[in-house]
Amino acid sequence: MSGIRKIFSASLTIKAVVMASIQKNNRVKAPLIVVLILCVFIVLILASFPNRAGADHQDNEISRRAFTESGKVLFHPRCANCHPAGNTPLIRDDSQPHMFNVQRGAEGKGAGEMKCTLCHRDTNQPDGPPGVPNWHMPPENMPMVFQGRTPGDLCRQLKDPKQNGGRTGEQIINHIEKDPLVLWAWNPGQGRTVPKMSHEEFSAKMHEWLRKGEACPE
Repeated sequence: MSGIRKIFSASLTIKAVVMASIQKNNRVKAPLIVVLILCVFIVLILASFPNRAGADHQDNEISRRAFTESGKVLFHPRCANCHPAGNTPLIRDDSQPHMFNVQRGAEGKGAGEMKCTLCHRDTNQPDGPPGVPNWHMPPENMPMVFQGRTPGDLCRQLKDPKQNGGRTGEQIINHIEKDPLVLWAWNPGQGRTVPKMSHEEFSAKMHEWLRKGEACPE
């Protein structure tokens, strides 16, 4: 609104100058017209700066808030347990180290004979291990650590092509919307808690984060 007021005020000023020139000379000289046109453009440009800056600031705040709220999912054990700070996956709601000394392995599918799919089948096993097809962790060269990160740290990590496997923001959204391992967090089997935010709301928040500029919390 402040920009519109400035433009309106400038228009009135320019109109007054033109009318005064007409009354004095009965015509408007060409150089004066050029100067007046330039003044209009300058006023329009200057008036747009604070509006754009204000809109960008508002978008950044919305984006930061959306990512922070998404932390209800990202830092929940159903997600963070497979994104540990070390090479040992975590289990249960208290995020204790996996039994049997299970390790990430180069491809994130286990090391040696202890492959993830040895126990984690295509579906959750009653009173047994959870499962979806291709159960795995991120690979060794792209560990995507969630454990111990702040929302800002995790946000910057997700945006960094060197740490996220070269994914764009759109590809990250596609991953959280369709990957069976992500969707499993809301269907983890008996005795396991689920994030307090629904998958639909989580997806909407991540879309909002992306749409408003991928700004990261401090």
